[in-house]
Amino acid sequence: RGDAVNGPKTPFCRIKPEDVVYVDDRLKDNRYLAKGNTEGDFGYKAHRDLIVTRGKSFTKEKNKKKRGSYSGGRITMESHSIKFT
Repeated sequence: RGDAVNGPKTPFCRIKPEDVVYVDDRLKDNRYLAKGNTEGDFGYKAHRDLIVTRGKSFTKEKNKKKRGSYSGGRITMESHSIKFT
């Protein structure tokens, strides 16, 4: 409760964002396009269609993309992995 005695409301947060230390700067952005060089990849067309879809219709659209009739882009052997030591 946010009354005068207790102060303002703050949502529950198990991990404090200011205490997070990133091993690699690429982990700060989890978007599909953030990995770079995605234009024309197999997942790019699906990303374009699904990024605007929200809620229940997302599952329907995702399953449509998984059917055999979907033809995405080129399949590359490029790796976007981050090695942790």
